[in-house]
Amino acid sequence: MCAKESGENRFKELPNRFEGNCFGCSPTNAAGLQMKFFWDGRIIRSKLVIPQHLSGWNKLIHGGVVSTILDEVMSWAIIYSSQQMVMTKTMTIDFIKPIQIGDEIIAEGQVKEFKTRHEVLVEGSIFDHENQLCARSVGHFVTFSQKVAKRLGIIAQDTPNPFRDETASSGRNIQ
Repeated sequence: MCAKESGENRFKELPNRFEGNCFGCSPTNAAGLQMKFFWDGRIIRSKLVIPQHLSGWNKLIHGGVVSTILDEVMSWAIIYSSQQMVMTKTMTIDFIKPIQIGDEIIAEGQVKEFKTRHEVLVEGSIFDHENQLCARSVGHFVTFSQKVAKRLGIIAQDTPNPFRDETASSGRNIQ
């Protein structure tokens, strides 16, 4: 994956229909990243600027925040590829280049292989404002239905189905 080669006009913003307080994607978590996701049918993309309170050393994004961003884009790539819920099983990260607080970054996730009915191999990348690769990850995720997620209490019983046809096809182009 390379952010510059992906053709931004084909990416459509996905509505976030999940309630909750997720640090990565909840639009209502004031302390979180409030990530928005864009989809081209294959790659999930998120553009964001990390605020100062999430720094590690000096003006660098904390490694845990980098990990969260990669986990989110990989998860959402599976969610929209398989139309199922996911949980991270394992994840490895290569921290290639430090990322500065306050710089716009682009994170991308892409499903590489459905290994079994419920296990998926995914890749994630983060690019800095100069389109240089800063971090990459590989993850193994487990999928399950929204019904199972409700039964386990992972999502609320009244969570709407995020995979309705209008959800996948609606949205606006990425900026």
